[in-house]
Amino acid sequence: MNYNKVEICGIDTSKLKVLSEKEKTELFHQIKAGDKSAREKLINGNLKLVLSVIQRFSNRAENMDDLFQVGCIGLIKAIDNFNVELNFKFSTYAVAMIIGEVRRYLRDNNPIRVSRSLRDTAYKAMQAKEQLQNKLNREPTVEEIASFMKVKKESVVIALEAIVEPVSIYEPVYSEGGDTIYICDQIGDKNSDKSWINVLSVKEQLKALPEREKQIIHLRFIQGKTQTEVAEEIGISQAQVSRLEKDALKRVKK
Repeated sequence: MNYNKVEICGIDTSKLKVLSEKEKTELFHQIKAGDKSAREKLINGNLKLVLSVIQRFSNRAENMDDLFQVGCIGLIKAIDNFNVELNFKFSTYAVAMIIGEVRRYLRDNNPIRVSRSLRDTAYKAMQAKEQLQNKLNREPTVEEIASFMKVKKESVVIALEAIVEPVSIYEPVYSEGGDTIYICDQIGDKNSDKSWINVLSVKEQLKALPEREKQIIHLRFIQGKTQTEVAEEIGISQAQVSRLEKDALKRVKK
């Protein structure tokens, strides 16, 4: 599909309204008070979010109109299950739900055949996971899912692994303001003794780096920490860590 066009599923995306966080919060309060029209406004006000999420799957041989409709189901589930009292950003929660719904759809249409019993166990595990997540307000462990289903932990792991397709380590997981974070950015380097920094003679270049960038490189490639861990340690966002790390590596490579 050509994303220069403004129509998807017959909807003119150029005319879609984008809600502010304040407007979303107000609509959630109206929904809680029983206003059914507020739910419709919230759905329409987040359709551009669905469109931005499904673009991640544009390299697949899938009908983008179909993916948009599936993404809308994920959006509706996010709206119906979101707890505004947790002070959690709705778009972050909704993106995870939309991606999950699209991936479930893609697994259903996966040409790789998985036994019916294994697939059924996997779907029950995913349903159990969603129920526990809503109940616990956190990601449930495999043990908790297995206990909830009254099956062995191994059965849950095998079933879920069977329906998961391979993911590229260069798949983007977050993007804001031009700062894209990929899966490989979230993987720690535990091979610190064989780190490429120690292999290459770049000590002088590293010394020339600003103090913060030098600290990030040390934490990432010497101590083998993930970007999330680095961000928590030095008190900035993961997106900032990603940008500063990339800038530092460019300077060193030159």
